[in-house]
Amino acid sequence: MVEDGGEEEAEGDSGEMPAASAAPPLQRCNGFLPGKEAEDGGRASGGERAEAEAMLSATDGRVETRLSRRRLAVLAVFSSYSLVNAFQWIQYSILSNVFAVFYGVSFTQIDWLSMVYMVAYVPLILPATWLLDTRGLRLTALLGAGLNGLGAWLKCGSLAPGRYPLTLAAQAVCAVAQVFILGLPSRIASVWFGPTEVSTACAVAVLGNQLGTAIGFLLPPVLVPNTPNDIDLMAHNISIMFYGTAIVSTLLFFLTGVVFEEKPKYPPSHSQAVLQTVPPEDYSYKQSIINLFRNIPFVLLLISYGIMTGAFYSVSTLLNQMIVTHYEGEEVNAGRIGLTLVVAGMVGSIICGLWLDYTKTYKQTTLIVYILSFIGMLVFTFTLDLGYLTVVFVTGGVLGFFMTGYLPLGFEFAVEITYPESEGTSSGLLNASAQVFGIVFTLVQGKLTTDYSPCAGNLFLCAWIFVGIILTALIKSDLRRHNVNSGIMNSDVKAMLCLP
Repeated sequence: MVEDGGEEEAEGDSGEMPAASAAPPLQRCNGFLPGKEAEDGGRASGGERAEAEAMLSATDGRVETRLSRRRLAVLAVFSSYSLVNAFQWIQYSILSNVFAVFYGVSFTQIDWLSMVYMVAYVPLILPATWLLDTRGLRLTALLGAGLNGLGAWLKCGSLAPGRYPLTLAAQAVCAVAQVFILGLPSRIASVWFGPTEVSTACAVAVLGNQLGTAIGFLLPPVLVPNTPNDIDLMAHNISIMFYGTAIVSTLLFFLTGVVFEEKPKYPPSHSQAVLQTVPPEDYSYKQSIINLFRNIPFVLLLISYGIMTGAFYSVSTLLNQMIVTHYEGEEVNAGRIGLTLVVAGMVGSIICGLWLDYTKTYKQTTLIVYILSFIGMLVFTFTLDLGYLTVVFVTGGVLGFFMTGYLPLGFEFAVEITYPESEGTSSGLLNASAQVFGIVFTLVQGKLTTDYSPCAGNLFLCAWIFVGIILTALIKSDLRRHNVNSGIMNSDVKAMLCLP
């Protein structure tokens, strides 16, 4: 079957749901529809009720669900430009000693080229999630891809010593692009993918960002070897990396414009069918934020996710400094260790995504991965200075498998316990928490590493990860979205959807 506009639908992946069981007629609850405050003292007019009921009966009493083949192209393009954005985040840190010489600045100033990603995210996440919720997926995707390309081209103008302010400004543009990228995996998965593949799709979307970090660890040390006695050669090598990134990011921006659509013609799941019956004008972003912060399990997850992901950001930013402290002249191997850490995490992400789609054991899986990340961090800390790079490769891989594999778990767990609130809003708040913890952890761990040793900085992270384990154990799991897809709605979900 072909949609209007020529989009072909996946055969054999369609279904119908009685409107009565999927989305009963909308009613006003305490004067407002989902996420909307009352404006009329709680009395709905007959016209409003008739409009809502007519919308639900538009398909002769049945709601059809179907998977679109375009979903795979949307996921691939998003993952690709997310990859480039992550590559640009880490490309300076893994070459911190090279860029410190090239621009004539301190290691702390080079660290800020990574931390600017975290700093920009915190004040911009609320406007970005508001834009996603009110203006939609396509515009948000285009902004992310476009700003990513703009920042890459600005970097090409900073290819000379003394132009550190320009390269910092360019990195700040890429950091703004990241704000429109990190909150999209769970939204894309929910809007475009069916209930048996949504966790895997989210994991693949996060995978693009992780793969970008992996390539950012591996490729820059190869493209830009340390040549402190030949600045011209260093500038030439950096230009190859910068121009290559700019060309690829520009191509991906145009692909985003071609591939991305707001949503498929037919909802891919029953839970999406229910949400699509709510008119956009009946949604309040402010009330959605309030609802999320009243959700105690989400608040606990918000803190625990921030701790884990912030620790990963800190380790990634300071990895070069930790490695060269104990293994002088091993910049290339530092990049390879970072690659090992992230590639192992990519494998962990996919395995966790498949496991969640199969079992729906969100809390149990999240807690186990958190505990294993803590153990991995301890082992990495106490084996870093043994003098054997092979051991660091192995322990870094184990740490990455669990720590990076945790990222999509947090996204999907949040969507499950906060449904029917917007996936973009919950993901955005999770990422904001991660950026705040990432800034604090990077500054403190960097100070401890410089003044004392990498061991002291890593032990600081271990203590916080242990706190995260306790918070995760306290989360009460209520799989709202899964229940709706299974034909079950508890009283909380009914109240939030204003269903009888």
